[in-house]
Amino acid sequence: MDEFKNTVEQLLRSTGLDFSVDVDTVGKRVNVFLHDEGLVNRFLPNLIHDLDYVIRLIAKKMQIDHIVVDVNNYKKERERLITELAKAAARKALLEKKEVALPAMNAYERRLIHVELATRPDIKTESIGEGESRQVVVKPLE
Repeated sequence: MDEFKNTVEQLLRSTGLDFSVDVDTVGKRVNVFLHDEGLVNRFLPNLIHDLDYVIRLIAKKMQIDHIVVDVNNYKKERERLITELAKAAARKALLEKKEVALPAMNAYERRLIHVELATRPDIKTESIGEGESRQVVVKPLE
């Protein structure tokens, strides 16, 4: 993984960005921290997508599978927000005794909801819809 980290750092250095990189070998997670607030605020979605793509290509070439790339803790914070949304939806479903439909999400985000609420014996989750409109419905069990 040292060679992988060095390659990622070399790539980022060539861009002229002010950055730091942390590689968690156990969790196979690459955390990139960009220190230019102006750049990050203007281009964060594109930066995340582009860096994720390039770093995954590097990992694949080095035969490293299932790596997670996060830029300025964006994904980590998004995961936290999604799990909080799941808990809030479960509370609402129980209080109102009816289904709560969450907004459309990608497969990874839907999985976070299902995993978060899987241990709850009073709640059931189900994915409905197709394609980009696929969403999770939280249902109270009676």
